[in-house]
Amino acid sequence: MGEQVKGMLQDKSPSASQALTVATLFPLGGLLMVLSGLALAGSVVGLALATPLFLLFSPVLVPAALLIGLAVTGFLTSGALGLGGLSSLTVLANTARQAFQRTPDYVEEARRRMAEAAAQAGHKTQQAGHTIQSKAQEAGAGGGGGGRATS
Repeated sequence: MGEQVKGMLQDKSPSASQALTVATLFPLGGLLMVLSGLALAGSVVGLALATPLFLLFSPVLVPAALLIGLAVTGFLTSGALGLGGLSSLTVLANTARQAFQRTPDYVEEARRRMAEAAAQAGHKTQQAGHTIQSKAQEAGAGGGGGGRATS
């Protein structure tokens, strides 16, 4: 089974844009997931620390509303960052899946066209060399033809 995986990886290499997508989205997804965890942890710690202070040192309704507002904001921020991280990782997974499903026909077609273009350029270069060589021989055999004009 390991040989099959190695064969698949060697046959179907990702393109430069796919590699750039992976290199960009993987750290972005990880960063958003870390920020999501930090926001959740901060919300829980803030809720645990602020609850006794608000209840002991102020009226009940204002701190309760403020506490609920901060907790909701923290949980929504945590959820939004987590959703962003998961969507980034999902795009990354889809890009990787598509990279493995591509056929190498495009690569072979490009190689064939490059070889044809190189052969054609070589042929044109050879023709130009023969043309220059024949003109040089004509100029040498003709004796230079255009001497100085005497007055």
